[in-house]
Amino acid sequence: MSEIKKPHDKFFKETLSDIKTAKNFMTNYLPKEVLEIIDLETLSPQKDSYIEKELEETFSDLLFKTKMKEGEGYIYFLFEHKSYSSGRISLQLLKYMIKIWEQKMVKEKEAKLPIIIPLVVHHGRSFWNTSLKLSDMIEGYKDLHRTVAKYIPDYEYILYDLSRYTDEEIKGDTKLRIFIKILRDIFEKDYDEFLLTLREAMIALDKIDKQEKGIEYFETFIRYIMNARNDLELKAVYDMAKDISIERSDVIMTIAEKLIKEGMEKGMEKGMEKGMEKGMEKGMEKGMEKGMEKGKWEEKREVARNLLGLGVEIDKIIKATGLEEAEIKKLMN
Repeated sequence: MSEIKKPHDKFFKETLSDIKTAKNFMTNYLPKEVLEIIDLETLSPQKDSYIEKELEETFSDLLFKTKMKEGEGYIYFLFEHKSYSSGRISLQLLKYMIKIWEQKMVKEKEAKLPIIIPLVVHHGRSFWNTSLKLSDMIEGYKDLHRTVAKYIPDYEYILYDLSRYTDEEIKGDTKLRIFIKILRDIFEKDYDEFLLTLREAMIALDKIDKQEKGIEYFETFIRYIMNARNDLELKAVYDMAKDISIERSDVIMTIAEKLIKEGMEKGMEKGMEKGMEKGMEKGMEKGMEKGMEKGKWEEKREVARNLLGLGVEIDKIIKATGLEEAEIKKLMN
């Protein structure tokens, strides 16, 4: 399995690209007037993404096609991973909607532009404090007479500021509620408070689905929380999972093994970079070789320390890292 470079993106997309969960979200959270014009039974996720490459670390998107009273239309999710709200989101959204319209006009030869209903999901450390209307970004717009203002493009998006949601306001089936609660609490300053949310989520996930797909989603979930919180140790997550379900704790051990492999690959890449730098001065071939060896060695030691912290048996650590038993025992002191 290759490294998941954007765990937040995968967590968002793997959750809401599931048609059942997407329908559940829309049923519970779309405004009544929007629900009245769409047919959720025809909801279909589209493969395209419209986010610029340089913004992929902070934004994700999902596009759904659906039948509406006025023909076919689209529901567009923009998910903001940043811990603060963006003042330019309405302009950014407009760019993405134009991309969708252009695609329909050029590639699919549409004669008219389809309806697009834009949704923004925010889960930052602070509440959303940006206007939902494009016109509020335009200087002097409010002072224009309506006979002039009609020439200026404007629209409003639907906002879901998860940081404001109380437990009572979080609706939907188990999977959707877990998704929203984790996003709401991921930036919770109180470590113990977050652990309570995490434990609740683990118990619920254990009951949802023990099939292969459920295990895969659990891995996506674990990778996301480990990536999003710097204060969360894998051992704490492992101990919690072990207390709830042996099967889930085994999955975390599997994740740990994958992280080992990914860490070793990173170490090799880092070593190669160092080696290439030294190689410019002392011979590239020799420098690369030394750099790779040093990077691999340091990474293996770090991986072994982490596994010792998880309480993994020495024989398994030897198998995973290739280190000698004596070297591993030194790390225990």
